[in-house]
Amino acid sequence: MSKNVILFSGQGSQYAGMGKSFYESFDSAKRVFAAADKALGYSLEEIMFAEDPAELNKTVHSQPAIMACSLCAVEALKEKGVTFEAVAGHSLGEYAAMAASGMLSYEDAFRLIKIRAEAMQKAAESGEGVMYAIIGPTPAEVESACGQTEGYVVPVNYNSPVQTVIAGEAAAAEAAAELIKNTSTAKRVKAVKLNVASAFHSEIMRPAAEEFLSRTEGFAFAKPSCTFYSNVLGGRLDDFSDMRSLLARHIVSPVRFTDELAAMQAAGFDRFIECGPGKVLTGLVKKTLDGVEAFNCEDIESLEKICG
Repeated sequence: MSKNVILFSGQGSQYAGMGKSFYESFDSAKRVFAAADKALGYSLEEIMFAEDPAELNKTVHSQPAIMACSLCAVEALKEKGVTFEAVAGHSLGEYAAMAASGMLSYEDAFRLIKIRAEAMQKAAESGEGVMYAIIGPTPAEVESACGQTEGYVVPVNYNSPVQTVIAGEAAAAEAAAELIKNTSTAKRVKAVKLNVASAFHSEIMRPAAEEFLSRTEGFAFAKPSCTFYSNVLGGRLDDFSDMRSLLARHIVSPVRFTDELAAMQAAGFDRFIECGPGKVLTGLVKKTLDGVEAFNCEDIESLEKICG
C-alpha cells in the first residue's frame, strides 16, 4: 500500500483565480478563507479571484494566498478520503505544512504568515538582493562558484540534483552565474534570473528574521499529528520546543529540499501529492526520485485525477 506525503507549494507559484474552484465546491474551503480573512484583516478571496494579479503578486498577499490555496486543496483531499502520514513544504510551504499537521490552527498560521510576509517585504524594500536559478550543474559546482566570487552570494534552494538557486548582492550573484556558465562540466547550463523582490533565504533577509522573532511571542505550537520534514534540517524534525527560533532561522537558511525528498523516500514514502498552485514541486520529485508517484492538487480537475 502506498505511503502518502503531502507537499506544499512555495512563493512564485501564485496566479489569478487559484483556489476558486475549491471555494465554489467545498464548505471546508470557505472555512479556510474565513480563517484567513479574520487573521489578515482583509478579504483574501477578493485579491486571489481578481482578474488583475497586481495585488496578488505583492509578497504580503502572495504568501497568505498560496497558503490558502494549499490548505483548500488538502481539505478537499481529506473530504475525498485521502490520508497522509507526512508533510513538507518548500519555503513558505512549511507554514501550510504546520497548519495541515495540526501544529498550528489555520487562523494562527495565517497570522504568522502575515508577520513573515510583512517582515520580508520590508527587508526586500530596504536592501539589495537578487536570485538566479542555476540549471544543469551539480550543487557542488554551484557552491564552488559562489565561494570563488567576490561579494556576497550563496546557494539558497537545493531543489534537485541539477537545479540550485543562488541569492545575494546583485553584482556578486550575476558574477557567480556567469562563472558557473563558463566553468561547469554539465552538457547544458542555464542561469535564469528570478522575478523576486530580494535574496530570500540569505543573510540579506536577516532584518526580516529578527523582526519575525520579535513579533511572534505568544504563539503556541502543538506537536504535529504526522511526520514533519524541515527545510532547515533537510530531514525529519523531531524537536518542536522552539519553533519560533527555527522559523526565524528558516528565513535566512537554505531550503534543503533535495535532502528532504531523499529522507522521505528512505522512510518508505512513495506517493507525493503537491497541494497548492502549480506543479513545481511535482516536477522536482519526478526529476529527483525514481520509483515514486507524484501528483499536484490545485483545482477540482487535478483533485479528480488523484481520487479517480
